[in-house]
Amino acid sequence: MIQFEKFTLENGLRVLVHEDKSTPMAVLNVLYDVGAKDEHPEKTGFAHLFEHLMFGGSINIPSYDEPLQVAGGENNAFTTNDLTNYYCQLPAENIETAFWLESDRMLSLAFSPKSLEVQRKVVCEEFKEHYINKPYGDVWHQMRTLAYTTHPYRWMTIGASLKHVEDATLDDVKSFFQKHYTPCNAILVVAGNVETANMKLLAEKWFGTIPSGTKYNRLLPEEPAQTAPRFKEVKASVPLDALYKCWHMYARMDGRYYACDLISDILSGGGSSRLFQSLVKEKQLFSNIDCYHFGSTEPGLMTIEGKLVKGVDIKVAEAALMEELKKLQTEGITENELQKVKNKAEAAMAFEDMSLMNRASSIAMYENLGDADLINTELSKYQQVTADEIKELSNIIFNDNNCSTLYYLSNDQETVVDEENEEDDDDEEM
Repeated sequence: MIQFEKFTLENGLRVLVHEDKSTPMAVLNVLYDVGAKDEHPEKTGFAHLFEHLMFGGSINIPSYDEPLQVAGGENNAFTTNDLTNYYCQLPAENIETAFWLESDRMLSLAFSPKSLEVQRKVVCEEFKEHYINKPYGDVWHQMRTLAYTTHPYRWMTIGASLKHVEDATLDDVKSFFQKHYTPCNAILVVAGNVETANMKLLAEKWFGTIPSGTKYNRLLPEEPAQTAPRFKEVKASVPLDALYKCWHMYARMDGRYYACDLISDILSGGGSSRLFQSLVKEKQLFSNIDCYHFGSTEPGLMTIEGKLVKGVDIKVAEAALMEELKKLQTEGITENELQKVKNKAEAAMAFEDMSLMNRASSIAMYENLGDADLINTELSKYQQVTADEIKELSNIIFNDNNCSTLYYLSNDQETVVDEENEEDDDDEEM
């Protein structure tokens, strides 16, 4: 059981404190409830750009990293389609340094043409290196625009287009900051060798006077149910043919999410999993194969991807994959197989909770989902999943009409071929 106390400042900032006297360290984690899904379709990549801008210095503190390093600390951040998370770890006696740094950039981030140009260049280089020039780098750009027609999950966190970041103005980023980087849109978690009463005083001292900001209601467009299969073929200069298949699945707080998560482990959770045993080891059609999802807050995608053994026909490999899914749909799983993946889920959660930094970030993310105590109760939701539920959901999710398929084929000349159904005619306009 992970203990924590929660209180809310008058400006709306939610603060959670987790005491752990077994360590000399402390972690301060600030989660902002803003991700790529909150961007304008013509101005994407801003949430990720801000992750970089937040390290460009504030009005009062020109360098974020230097004072933290002097205090013996380290920091990092990450952005997803759903949220942006900043965290730093340092000796517990220096925790006030973290309060000072995080509160100052929440209150008065420095917006200068120089900072924007520096971070814009960093993000653009990242875009080119990882998503344009890297083999298979544009897979998720292709896959998201195929699987989603309406919801903002249709673009990646890095952005839908490099041009959106290239064209970002100082006014653009200022308005993004003023809307999203506010106390009422943030969650602060302090974890480690700290006293809750003292953390309350520090939270009030450093964050209490920051203006609340305006809480906004998300009005995200709902993705319509997919009613026909979608297909795209890409030919590119890559070493091996690859197969990607996605099916729409349930949102993170839907009760059926836990069975879906276990299905992904049944299919590809290690060397004894179904897909590895059959398609890699026995039939030797794939060199590797994985089944996963992103744990998206909104309804997400169950994905199976695999690199083929050279010379294997992709249609033969796909047919063998579909045969394995059909077995799951018709025969289900044994109680032993189900218990095995439940044990694996329990071990993964226990291992994750060993790290103080992971605990702080998990508390913040669960609070953002609506219930920080899920960190203590979620395991029971996995334990309640039945074999019948696994079979039932396999039949619902792995439906051909719910599937988007991408053939990513090796070829010297890069071309794109689309064969989508009428309901998807608008895809290519986005």
